[in-house]
Amino acid sequence: MSEMVAVMGETGHGKSHSIQYLNPEETFIFNCDKKSLPFKGWKSKYSIEKQNYAFTTDPSEIIRLLKAISILNERKNIKYIVIDTLNAVMIDDEMKRMKDVGYDKWVDLAVSVYGILDTAACLRDDLTIFCMFHTQDLLDDVGNHFYRIQTSGQKLQKIKLESKFPVVLHSKCDYGDEKNEYYFETQASHSTAKSPEEMFPAKRIPNNLKLVADYVTAYNS
Repeated sequence: MSEMVAVMGETGHGKSHSIQYLNPEETFIFNCDKKSLPFKGWKSKYSIEKQNYAFTTDPSEIIRLLKAISILNERKNIKYIVIDTLNAVMIDDEMKRMKDVGYDKWVDLAVSVYGILDTAACLRDDLTIFCMFHTQDLLDDVGNHFYRIQTSGQKLQKIKLESKFPVVLHSKCDYGDEKNEYYFETQASHSTAKSPEEMFPAKRIPNNLKLVADYVTAYNS
């Protein structure tokens, strides 16, 4: 059973930026957002030719590659998988079927996303899977902002994707005049962020996926 970590956050708040700390020789990235990764020299580190990168939003292709990475001996070097973002998978499916009417398309979408997460959770024990999500900004009963994983369709809202992950990190940014500070919240602060007690040293940690993986592995070992 692999380790599953969700990272949610608004665009520009450091989700993809945190990938740069992972070793490219041990990492496979699904670039579902189909945009350049936000760290210097990423094309020299990740590519289809290097077999550590895929440019797709097709759920069946994602599932196929996940299984191959887990099973094939020549992919045993991969220790970290990043799906960036699952929202792109949802939106692409929604846009392709926007003219369809009826409930079936939303059921199919939920089945596809659930299938990706269910497959990812059942991979090799030494794999850590990072699933990136955008956030939905809601207002609670007293007018405070509350953030959760954004989904498409009521079926996925009922599933509550956070329930599929033992760790949900909220990627945030404090903007400064000269430099921005990017970080992860490890526990709920007006959000659905969560993590087991004592897994992380603080409620606020650097947005470094390698650091997160090390904390998760140490806690579960």
